[in-house]
Amino acid sequence: MTDETEAELSGGTPRRRPKPAIDTVGERKLKPATLMMGHGYDPMLSEGSLKPPIFLTSTFVFPNAAAGKRHFEGVTGKRPGGAEGLVYSRFNGPNQEILEDRLSVWEEAEDALAFSSGMSAIATLFLSMVKPGDTIVHSGPLYAATETLIARILGRFGIHWLDFPAGATREEIDAVLSKAATGNVALIYLESPANPTNALVDVEAVAASRDAIFKNGTRPPIAIDNTFLGPLWAKPLQQGADIVVYSLTKYAGGHSDLVAGGVLGSKEHINTIRLMRNTIGTICDPNTAWMLLRSLETLELRMSRAGENAAKVCEFLRTHPKVEHVGYLGFLEEGSRQADIYKRHCTGAGSTFSLYLKGGEKEAFAFLDSLKIAKLAVSLGGTETLASHPAGMTHLSVPDARKQALGITDNLVRISIGVEDADDLIADFEEALKAV
Repeated sequence: MTDETEAELSGGTPRRRPKPAIDTVGERKLKPATLMMGHGYDPMLSEGSLKPPIFLTSTFVFPNAAAGKRHFEGVTGKRPGGAEGLVYSRFNGPNQEILEDRLSVWEEAEDALAFSSGMSAIATLFLSMVKPGDTIVHSGPLYAATETLIARILGRFGIHWLDFPAGATREEIDAVLSKAATGNVALIYLESPANPTNALVDVEAVAASRDAIFKNGTRPPIAIDNTFLGPLWAKPLQQGADIVVYSLTKYAGGHSDLVAGGVLGSKEHINTIRLMRNTIGTICDPNTAWMLLRSLETLELRMSRAGENAAKVCEFLRTHPKVEHVGYLGFLEEGSRQADIYKRHCTGAGSTFSLYLKGGEKEAFAFLDSLKIAKLAVSLGGTETLASHPAGMTHLSVPDARKQALGITDNLVRISIGVEDADDLIADFEEALKAV
């Protein structure tokens, strides 16, 4: 009996892409870089097209009424796991489903969801997990829009929050979680490395603290924004996180030509988040999903080259007389807590770092305005090198006192290294520093 016949008899429709695809050769399990070329897609289901077509349609035709009912049981949550077939582009689509399969591969997650932006992914996650009166415990700093969402927007609806610094010790984490445990903690939300200071969060310590304090089935899930190092240099699910969040705009997209977000994790958590996404419609569009499929094929190549470039550029910057400090993970002091977290959690230092110049805003602006190769723009993880001023740009809305407490100072420049020639980038930074 064919898959199509089985699906029709069960009241379903065959998927556009079979699961799993070719994941092994003999006894060898294929690596993610190899799986990005075809995982989750069968060319024979799309007229033999080597690459998935872009499915530009708002709705999909059901083979029979029973199939339509069964798909909507999945969409509405009467049956977990989402629709077994294609329904409507607010819920699912072939391009999005192939993308979600491939996103899961990198971190060996059970399931994944794609969103229209990183912030729509984060907002959908929060809305699916919290209710009035609940508390979110988070690390700090977070991306400014995430902090705004928690404190200013969710706060309007009776959501409370407590935080601990990104580099907090187990004892410091215990103190905050114990205080929060007097209420209902719905979610523990982390960002590591923190934006823009590059401080690492000890995910293992957070998980251990959570498990010790919250017992009897009341454990809040741990979600983490892994945009800066994932999926190549950090895999937080291995350290005890339950949910991983991405701005796919960054390294996953990698060409500064799309905006998207992703959430990965267990089927149980993804099912909960999917129901909220189905309701508020924060799924990414098929064209963006198709572009991300293109980008994932070169993800490892791009991130590796950018990481190698960053190591060379930071080695030059760390000894420059006009540089106060380089917040690069490859330079962590041996024996320090941050170095210990790095050794346990990371396989690479990444290509985004914080550059603290001697001076303040005037010197930072002079440096930024003198760059030729590096572009003065926010974002990160693209093929081109970008530089920005967090205190005056991405984190402008953060209160001044909190910025100072978190190390987001006027002399801080955030740099994301691209895939250009490293010596050319060093020459560009050298010339720009003359203006400081």
